[in-house]
Amino acid sequence: MEVERKEWTLEEYVHGGVPTSRHLKLRTSSMVVSKDDVPDGHVLLRLHWLSVDPYLRSRMGSQRDGLYFPPFELHKPVTTFGIGEVLETKHSSFGVGEMVLNTVAPVTEYCTVPAHALRKIELEPDSGVSALDYLSALGIPGFAAWIGITVIGDPKPGENVFISAAAGGVGIVAGQLAKLKGCRVVGSVGSDAKVKLLKEEIGYDDVFNYNVETDYDAALSKYFPDGIDIYLDNVGGRMLEAVLNHLNTRARIPLCGMISQYNQVWTERFGVRNLLNMVGKEARMEGFMLDWNRFGEFAEEMAGYIKQRKIVTKHEIYRGTESFLESIQSLFASSNAGKVIIQASEDAKA
Repeated sequence: MEVERKEWTLEEYVHGGVPTSRHLKLRTSSMVVSKDDVPDGHVLLRLHWLSVDPYLRSRMGSQRDGLYFPPFELHKPVTTFGIGEVLETKHSSFGVGEMVLNTVAPVTEYCTVPAHALRKIELEPDSGVSALDYLSALGIPGFAAWIGITVIGDPKPGENVFISAAAGGVGIVAGQLAKLKGCRVVGSVGSDAKVKLLKEEIGYDDVFNYNVETDYDAALSKYFPDGIDIYLDNVGGRMLEAVLNHLNTRARIPLCGMISQYNQVWTERFGVRNLLNMVGKEARMEGFMLDWNRFGEFAEEMAGYIKQRKIVTKHEIYRGTESFLESIQSLFASSNAGKVIIQASEDAKA
């Protein structure tokens, strides 16, 4: 069987601003879906769901600063995490019809990948765990939230927790994890609709719109009269600087990301001016990447929360691989609520 295959490639590195059609191109080609064309040790997939995450922006530049992810190669496919169905296989660990997590999924519908890049996922009826959860609460966003809050933040009951970009894929899970630990949780978001979502559906104690309450220092005085014990930083810049004025003694600041700074070269980024507060408050600021040695521990704990409905997820779905450019641009426009995911196939299994 021959199918049409639409795939995104990086044609020019992004040196400032958000990616555009100048940098990313959608290429159309044909592909034969046949076991005879699958190399040994590989699997042919039909991808149903593709993850869109802020870190992809850092891989579209040629400089290795900040997150230190290797850049994508020019004129080669852009890859991400995806959920797909096995169509053909030449590896004994995977059978036709099984659902898998693909860690090097090209932004397309059909692909052939090495088996070592795949992990089986179990979608048990009535378990409460969906395919989409493996790209959100049980995926990279949830793992990042768990490392930041549970491992580095080490929350104690009654502590005050602040989370920026709180309506994003990481922030939604992080807030719920902190609440499960008995903390008071406040978030910042970019719209009144997101304020409503987090307070009414996700369980945040309070939320403010940083586009309305633009004096961040005053806003934090208002929402944290007793100071901040944990700040999960997803944005950096002015918000991080404001937080440093409101720390409690021995506060913890897990640095998960700094989305407000991704689109500038490092010489043009915002310079935080009050780091001396870290000394007087004996605070700890710690950047982190994902420790895959702890993924099993995380997955077991998170799956339990999802099955018990103690953690709920929210997804922003874009239809078709053609929407990739729009979806990644949306991450920097504060226009989404929840984890951004592309539905790559029309009959995707959730």
